[in-house]
Amino acid sequence: MFIGEYQHSIDAKGRIIVPSKLRCDLGERFVLTKGLDNCLFIYTLEEWKNFEEKLKALPLTNINARKFVRFFFAGAVECEADKQGRILIPNNLREYAELLKETVFIGVSNRVEVWNKENWESYNDSEEFDANEIAEHMVELGI
Repeated sequence: MFIGEYQHSIDAKGRIIVPSKLRCDLGERFVLTKGLDNCLFIYTLEEWKNFEEKLKALPLTNINARKFVRFFFAGAVECEADKQGRILIPNNLREYAELLKETVFIGVSNRVEVWNKENWESYNDSEEFDANEIAEHMVELGI
């Protein structure tokens, strides 16, 4: 299970250190892809396979399902950290998530999210993010 919040910087070549606490649970190789809310998602290979199976089960005849599948697969790349614990984030993914210098890694249960630091702070400070209001809606989801 991934938890916690970690701040790191991207170097000029697009490399970033994956926090050691997260790297241990990710394993030697893992999948990085576009995520929702303009961040990146990182999945273990096992979790990616589970997610892949769910995506493959979506109906090919549904245009939104096709768009959703393309969104995740087109941006996906398998990563392996180097000896310093760094990965290279491809330019298209850096642009998508607006990763310029300062980033935040967020542990979110079965995945890790990588955010532009300013976007993460803005997300947390926005009027749209009211934890009490969100909690009220969780009842509808059975939580």
